[in-house]
Amino acid sequence: QAHFVESGGGLVQPGGSLRLSCTCSSWYFSQTSMGWYRQAPGTERERVASITGNSTTNYKDSVKGRFTISRDNAKNTVWLQMNSLKPEDTAVYYCNYGQVPSTSWGRGTQVTVSM
Repeated sequence: QAHFVESGGGLVQPGGSLRLSCTCSSWYFSQTSMGWYRQAPGTERERVASITGNSTTNYKDSVKGRFTISRDNAKNTVWLQMNSLKPEDTAVYYCNYGQVPSTSWGRGTQVTVSM
């Protein structure tokens, strides 16, 4: 079963930027769609971005033009560059498979956007 380790979160002011990183232990990483998800208090977890093995990307409408997902298959790593952050982006961010998430989630990384 794959394991996911997220990092890079923090406290940032509105309009600021953060870059999240995730390493995945899957042997099939290079062939697998990966995604970034987030969960704010009292809400369901939602997918915000995904990237296929050959780097085709897809974004939730509310983050289009602000977030960029990328990957390095040689390093089993996927990133999420987040710019122009808004308070409503505050959440715990997780990475997982992009199409059908594994039931084994990492701990996530907290992103807080506040003055």
